[in-house]
Amino acid sequence: MTSKYPLSAHPNDGKSRYGGGSTGNTRDVVGYGSSPPKPQWPNGAKVALNLVLNYEEGGENCLLHGDGESEKLMSEIAGAAAYPDQRHANMESLYDYGSRAGFWRLRDLFRRKQVPCTVYAVGMALERNRAACKAMVEAGWEVASHGYRWWDYQNVSPEVEREHIARTVQIHKDLIGCRPVGMYQGKPNAHTRQLVVEEGGFLYDSDAYDDDLPHWTTEYGRPHLIIPYTLSENDMRFAINGFSHGGEFATYLKDYLKYLVDEGRRGAPKMMTVGLHCRLVGRPGRAAGLEEFIDFAKSLGDDVWICRRDEIAKFWYQNHYPEGYSMPPDVAAGIGGGSAVHMRSAL
Repeated sequence: MTSKYPLSAHPNDGKSRYGGGSTGNTRDVVGYGSSPPKPQWPNGAKVALNLVLNYEEGGENCLLHGDGESEKLMSEIAGAAAYPDQRHANMESLYDYGSRAGFWRLRDLFRRKQVPCTVYAVGMALERNRAACKAMVEAGWEVASHGYRWWDYQNVSPEVEREHIARTVQIHKDLIGCRPVGMYQGKPNAHTRQLVVEEGGFLYDSDAYDDDLPHWTTEYGRPHLIIPYTLSENDMRFAINGFSHGGEFATYLKDYLKYLVDEGRRGAPKMMTVGLHCRLVGRPGRAAGLEEFIDFAKSLGDDVWICRRDEIAKFWYQNHYPEGYSMPPDVAAGIGGGSAVHMRSAL
């Protein structure tokens, strides 16, 4: 059929679901629409709140890591550029603050407030700080995968990315004592989700920002859970001329949570994620804002379920598994028992 608009026509015009193909990753601009699920979170909570601590320091771009340039992202240096074939001494030092000081301040904060968290851990970074690994395990945190490197994987070949995923899974087994069940590559490409599903052991990935609730994809031969992450409720905005001090961070997060709680009280429970970085919110003035927000969240009592991301995943498997699909028995047993799920053997 000839288009009336031949200069601007495209085969995807008018479609609400499009893309996909051999790698999956179909784009869906409608989603749940006006009828999202109404999750009955534990204890009648109106919001499932997950704090995510990104542990990246020691896995970023650096000549000492075999890279061809220095790191340029997510630091106190506004507008930093990568230095090709050179070390960036200031950038390295700013990252080191996160693993040397910021991590321990946040570990102490979460321990004092008795709140759980999920760690998005870069494999190479874990290998460089075994004391931090031990602290994560002792705290009872979920340690999800943030890939082997804190790279932009846009132009990384599937072969290299597949090896990175396998390598970081093994690092978790060796240093954390169990494999990760969650994956957040962070800077993925069109093949990433396919490789994550192919690996066979992940309950969920979080390389999406498209909803206030988890959702499923069945593009890869079985249901795969996507738990969206956030770049707005995220301390990265301290590094991009967003929040200027901890009070602004706390106010924004409190407003966001209060709005979701009110929605939940009207019958539409949601999920909230807060993204954190050791080298950013680990600074004392910013940590003070995070502490203020945690105190506010706890003051809301049973209306807010502060939880790990794998707990959200298990809840969704148990209560919102897609109709028409049978959950593999080993997966069902692991979900029900609350243990780490090893899906490969069940598929």
